[in-house]
Amino acid sequence: MAKDKTVFLCTECGMDYPKAYGKCPSCGAWNSFVEQKVHTAQPEKIPHGYISVAKKEKPQLVQNINITKETRIDTTSAELNRVLGGGLVLGSLVLIGGEPGIGKSTLALQIALQMKDRKILYVSGEESANQLKIRAERIGKAQGECYILSENSLEEIFTQIKNVAPDFVIIDSIQTVASETLDASAGSITQVRECSAALLKFAKQTNIPVILIGHITKDGSIAGPKLLEHIVDTVLQFEGDRHYLYRILRANKNRFGSTDELAIFEMLANGLREVSNPSELLLGQNPEDLSGVAIAAMLEGIRPFLIEVQALVSTAAYGVPQRSTTGFDIRRMNMLLAVLEKRAGFKLAQKDVFLNIAGGLRVSDPAIDLAVAAAVLSSNLDIAIDRTVALTGEVGLSGEIRPINRIEHRIAEAEKLGFKKIIIPSYNFSQLTKSNRKIEVKPAAKLEDAFKVLFG
Repeated sequence: MAKDKTVFLCTECGMDYPKAYGKCPSCGAWNSFVEQKVHTAQPEKIPHGYISVAKKEKPQLVQNINITKETRIDTTSAELNRVLGGGLVLGSLVLIGGEPGIGKSTLALQIALQMKDRKILYVSGEESANQLKIRAERIGKAQGECYILSENSLEEIFTQIKNVAPDFVIIDSIQTVASETLDASAGSITQVRECSAALLKFAKQTNIPVILIGHITKDGSIAGPKLLEHIVDTVLQFEGDRHYLYRILRANKNRFGSTDELAIFEMLANGLREVSNPSELLLGQNPEDLSGVAIAAMLEGIRPFLIEVQALVSTAAYGVPQRSTTGFDIRRMNMLLAVLEKRAGFKLAQKDVFLNIAGGLRVSDPAIDLAVAAAVLSSNLDIAIDRTVALTGEVGLSGEIRPINRIEHRIAEAEKLGFKKIIIPSYNFSQLTKSNRKIEVKPAAKLEDAFKVLFG
């Protein structure tokens, strides 16, 4: 009888070696090896059921290759279609990741229930059929044929796929699926790698799209080998705090579309609701003029929207001033505070500064810098900023307001929402085309110029 052997797998690239290294020779990752036992007398590979052997391809001249138009399936969700690049491509493998409770399974089941004239197989390795039925009744009535299967065995999943013949398949989640031919537990690197490779081969040969739901690690990356993200066609990441209502779905990788798009959903009792105009929800509805509040015209990908920036500046109650941010990089805020003190002459070294991005979103657009600086100064002076004024611009270390991209889109979004004035960088102002705008556009070259417009 053949003895088991031990190999060491790299969690980043999936390569295996007879011994562990401090640094992976293949991808260069440090401390990424885990020990794995395998059989020396394994079957040739996971049996793929009715999947045929792929035909051998011959080299072709690039000029002679005929381009076939991509056929896409409408997911019935305009926001999800936007992120996917127009819909779900036939034969594609899509991976959706996110924190527990963020809404991955809810979104997948919602899609399966709402698609009309389609046959969907929803495979769950985490929940029973009764649990999925309860969730389905809460989300809504099925519009098409949605089959539920509670199964962990890859071989049995392929058997049921052959019996049902679905239009597309959802696997929830890939870390719970295991093949009986591999001597490893579900969720291990070997199982995730081989099962995802088998599902990839199935999707490409049968032209049936597959959606995989994936777990994440403590640092927010997809659990399992890095190879999982490399072999799939699209990687979608759910972001947002589960204590807040809003969820952002980003495309970290997309072979069939842009990665600049994002979708915004609102988590409700009956599922996820699409937010077609996030600006109206991310702006405070308080009619009173309060200090420490500024409105930023920002971009997420290529989508413009306006968001409320809140700041609170108070005298430090303890010896060391506190600096705290929610939804914004604290190092970036410390840099802006240093610029305000050095270049604009405002004494903030002995003040506590707290910053919050409304709605629980996390933003990284540099154009929000001007609104952050204005909100901090407004709270420090206790002077409210006019609620009909929006700001956009990146702040440099010399106190200058640097140019930003897609300025026309930001101005149009502010005008659509009824803002009367917007402050933009001077360089962008000189590049604007003439048009009949109802909103007043004010240029600012330095922080002092913006503060004069805001506070007189």
